[in-house]
Amino acid sequence: MSMLTHSFDRPFGEAERPSRISQARKAQLKRIALQGLALLSMGSVLTALIALRTAIYVWHLHA
Repeated sequence: MSMLTHSFDRPFGEAERPSRISQARKAQLKRIALQGLALLSMGSVLTALIALRTAIYVWHLHA
């Protein structure tokens, strides 16, 4: 049997199972993920502002 087609003949019963995670838990995990994404976005904006301010400072220093 080819390595590429191994176990493709089995039915995809796992995809039709009901989720083990409750809706409340899913909502909580989604809120946590969105808060983490917002935190990372704010961090990247803050880093960009610091880099811009540093570049302006260095530019004025050499002018």
